[in-house]
Amino acid sequence: MTSGTDSRVFGKRRQSHVLILASGETMRHMTIRPWMAGFALSLAGLFVIGYLAATSYLVIRDDLIGATMARQARIQHDYEDRIAALRAQLDRITSRQLLDQQVVEQKVEKLMEQQNALFSRHGKLGSLLDRAEESGIAPAAAPGSAEPSLPTGPSGRQASLIGGVEAIGNLLGAATPATPQVSMPALAYAPLRENLADRADRVFSKVTLSLKDIEKQQLAKISNLTTGASQTADAIADILRGTGVRIAAPEQDSARDGIGGPFVEPQITSTAFDASLDELDAALSRLETVRETARDLPFGNPAPGHYVTSRFGNRIDPFLGRFALHAGIDFQADTGDAVKATGSGKVIAAGPAAGYGNMVEIDHGQGITTRYGHLSRILVAIGDSIETGDVLGRAGATGRATGPHVHYEVRRDGNAIDPVHFLNAGMKLTTYFR
Repeated sequence: MTSGTDSRVFGKRRQSHVLILASGETMRHMTIRPWMAGFALSLAGLFVIGYLAATSYLVIRDDLIGATMARQARIQHDYEDRIAALRAQLDRITSRQLLDQQVVEQKVEKLMEQQNALFSRHGKLGSLLDRAEESGIAPAAAPGSAEPSLPTGPSGRQASLIGGVEAIGNLLGAATPATPQVSMPALAYAPLRENLADRADRVFSKVTLSLKDIEKQQLAKISNLTTGASQTADAIADILRGTGVRIAAPEQDSARDGIGGPFVEPQITSTAFDASLDELDAALSRLETVRETARDLPFGNPAPGHYVTSRFGNRIDPFLGRFALHAGIDFQADTGDAVKATGSGKVIAAGPAAGYGNMVEIDHGQGITTRYGHLSRILVAIGDSIETGDVLGRAGATGRATGPHVHYEVRRDGNAIDPVHFLNAGMKLTTYFR
């Protein structure tokens, strides 16, 4: 490559650079002008700048990608840690609620046992109440009465007990918590524990109090019935003792039938309720015994509505005109009036009997018999079983009598006793019979 002479003479052009290219015999030349050099330099500068820019972008992009990946990794670790924490918390809640559920199930089982025990008493308690009502010491409450009745069936408050147990069952059904979502905040154990344990405790308290209230009412009512039966039995026994009648205890009656067996320690009742039922049963048995005794013995009137014309004791004999023992009581009656049995028993005599005329005699037990004389007609026969109030015959004047009337005698072991004692006792006993 050659270049022209660099002329510094004013007014002359600078010579251009000529680039000569030789290839064998072929020669080529190219004049390099200044703008071409500037253009070449500009292209070179643009290339360098583009290269540097591309290199910087690649470097910066790798840094951005690395930072983004690191950030995503941190976010992923945070979510995994949060999920692990939620699972651990859920496991703790589940384990605690399983323990609570076991406690609740134990309480439910205990309550069910108490409720079943309460319901199992109804059969025995109902039979005792029926006996008490038959004895007249447990009258049915009148409508609007303020006295509470004794609970004997699954109604009223006991129905609320069943509802309480069902509520506890609902709590048990809701004991398992739902699986929380990752986006939810951390689960709080306190509200769940309150919903299960606290609510269950409240239900348990209500049901337990209801059971205790029912048992207290039952015990109070049974105690009142026991006291009433004992007082009634004592009053009837006092009236019977006033007539010389002996009252045998139920165990004495069973002793006469013959009992025995090896000695075994007495069985202790498990609850106060069972003991109170035994006491009521014993009181009712005693009351029934004295009532049966009173019903069998001659405490009635052979001629209701008729007045007494001659009493028991010494009097002037209407036929001989001198003192003689009148062994009974005479009641005014017209011929054909009904003569009724004063107590239950068995007919041991029915027919003519010397001065009695037509006479009926009834054995009432305990050595006590009654005689009904001067009958115009006899309506029973020997061996007939008689109940109190049965018609034995018709009044008349047969035998040693001055006119139609009813001659009535009461005898103990064959000896005549004043029937007035039995008549007065019968009037007192009417208040204790329904």
